[in-house]
Amino acid sequence: MIKRIILLSVIISLNQGCTQKTSKVTHKHTNALINETSPYLLQHAHNPVNWEAWRPEVLERAKKEDKPLLISIGYSSCHWCHVMEKECFEDEEVAQMMNDNFINIKIDREERPDVDQIYMDAITMMSGNGGWPLNIVALPDGRPFWGATYVPKDNWIKSLQQLIDLYQNDKSRIVKYATDLSNGINAINLVEHKPDSGLFTMEQLDASVENWARHFDNFLGGYKRAPKFMMPNNWDFLMHYAETNNKPELMEQVDVTLRRIAFGGVFDHVGGGFSRYAVDTKWHVPHFEKMLYDNGPMTSLYARAYAVTKNELYLDVVERTIAFVQEELLDENGGFYSSLDADSLDENGELEEGAYYVWTKEQLGQLLGADFEVFKDYYNINSYGLWEHGNYVLIRDKEDAEIAEKHNISVEELKQKMQNAQQILKKERAKRSKPRLDDKILTSWNGLMLSGLIDAHRYLGNQEYLDMALKNAEFLEKEMIKDDYSLFRNHKDGKSDIDAFLEDYAIISEAFLSLYEVTFDEKWLNHSKKLVEYAKVHFLDPKSGMFFYTSDADTSLIRRSIETVDKEISSSNSIMAKNLLKFHKLYPDEGYGDMAKQMLKNVQDDFVESAQGYANWMNLVLFENQNFYEIAVVGENYKTLGKEISKTYIPNSILVGSAKDGPVELLTNRYAEGETFVYVCIEGTCKLPVQTADKAVALINNP
Repeated sequence: MIKRIILLSVIISLNQGCTQKTSKVTHKHTNALINETSPYLLQHAHNPVNWEAWRPEVLERAKKEDKPLLISIGYSSCHWCHVMEKECFEDEEVAQMMNDNFINIKIDREERPDVDQIYMDAITMMSGNGGWPLNIVALPDGRPFWGATYVPKDNWIKSLQQLIDLYQNDKSRIVKYATDLSNGINAINLVEHKPDSGLFTMEQLDASVENWARHFDNFLGGYKRAPKFMMPNNWDFLMHYAETNNKPELMEQVDVTLRRIAFGGVFDHVGGGFSRYAVDTKWHVPHFEKMLYDNGPMTSLYARAYAVTKNELYLDVVERTIAFVQEELLDENGGFYSSLDADSLDENGELEEGAYYVWTKEQLGQLLGADFEVFKDYYNINSYGLWEHGNYVLIRDKEDAEIAEKHNISVEELKQKMQNAQQILKKERAKRSKPRLDDKILTSWNGLMLSGLIDAHRYLGNQEYLDMALKNAEFLEKEMIKDDYSLFRNHKDGKSDIDAFLEDYAIISEAFLSLYEVTFDEKWLNHSKKLVEYAKVHFLDPKSGMFFYTSDADTSLIRRSIETVDKEISSSNSIMAKNLLKFHKLYPDEGYGDMAKQMLKNVQDDFVESAQGYANWMNLVLFENQNFYEIAVVGENYKTLGKEISKTYIPNSILVGSAKDGPVELLTNRYAEGETFVYVCIEGTCKLPVQTADKAVALINNP
């Protein structure tokens, strides 16, 4: 283990606070970021700092001029990024020091997660924690030697002056430190190839889940800590595990969590959709930014939970989340924008986190009139729902029946009153200054929303969701997939210029495969398979059997990362491994299954102690240890019958269909004229065919 090294007195506190001030737009200065499309980079295009984007020619110039790199990484909806911009990067004194002594590079972490990963690992090794804005100072070749997150102006100037002095007067010491740190950054990313390991057993998986469950918050849902992140892949796996292993107590924990999240302020009760996370234990006060990459997986999670439970609350969450995305994040070309900012202008014209979303008691009383008394109880306009400065964040903690009984009205009347109140508040809120929109379109995030729409259509039966999904898929097909099946990462204003990363290939392949399952259109199956094949050629690490995050065609960084930990977005390798296993079921002779098993073997030792960080991976343990069903529908009525089967939650399955012979072995030589048959198979061995969805599902539920 590489030691944490504190470089003289330069490492400063990362947790200092500051007061947000009014953002003032000025065009006195313009830098190279004016030529970029990222909204985050464009936010900094008129800073006096001579910012440049991360490009090979910029790095080459740093080497020629022997200037250290000052790399600042953030994203457009990041509150503290805005704060530091105002305090430091808009200040001409600070800018002069930065321009004279550094090559200054601004990075949108959402466009360049490959760079962000490396430098986040670096700051974590240096200081023990990280966050954004992420500020790194590195040698001209990119090896880091100092890092911090938010830094106030005075400390920023002091830190930079110390770094300048060190670089000019004791460069050999800095080079040694950077070398040691870079070696450590590479060492923590190594994945060992483990060919002789046996696959994780169900007994081991049971032990992992039991150990994991000690951290659950049984009353408020999620985990016993704050802040609380929603972590949809955690609850998705636990629902899969609970349903296929008859664990009602675990499904109850999933239900508690999903109910509390839906009741909490982290879900927008006025406009729909989810914020980033809650800062407290009861899901009340959110970090108000709304990200596409949260709302897509949360749509999938609640749609699947609805399929399992038929809980009307989950249905409502799905519908209102999609309505939010459609209203606020959908481009006319079918692509989805990235996010809404946490900050917006308050009534005094100052940027304030959450200003768009919160209410005072007086405002609510005036707007809602006679219904305010019911609303007050329903959404806790009391000490439970109070946030700060007299502002309330709406939060529920009681079921409809209890509120209705208290106010002597029917549940139906209560629901109507609350819907009316939501409409009144939404109309009033529309008069406020809206949060800034990040309108870049990212491939992987669109894939997550595409999967959410597919799941919503599948389990709710809404044709509009499928239409939206198809338009999005066709946009991705047209704008993001090149002729050789390489992908672009980004798109804005008709322009795409960044090569995609493994997460883009894995997530889009997964989404297209799901789209095939609900349409039986061979095009999406073919696209999905070709994306996996491209990734095998350009991303696969032959030594470990894992996939690198970056392509072999990309300009090399100081490390080719291998991403294995499931975070808010499941790791690119875990998604790819699931894709490979499913393709093995369709193409059993092409080696996909062996690849998936080896990837699982390489990471499974971490499951017992770190289950939360490997939730998506652990679906593979269930797939490998339990029956995995290949369901084939063949005949004239194949689409209707396939749609009926799709409504049932069967996570350990893949569904294929055709009118006659289809593109995979499961669909060949099964056609009978005038009939439509369903074949339920395991590794290609099929039970006797049936002719109804109910009978097909019964073969799975009662093997």
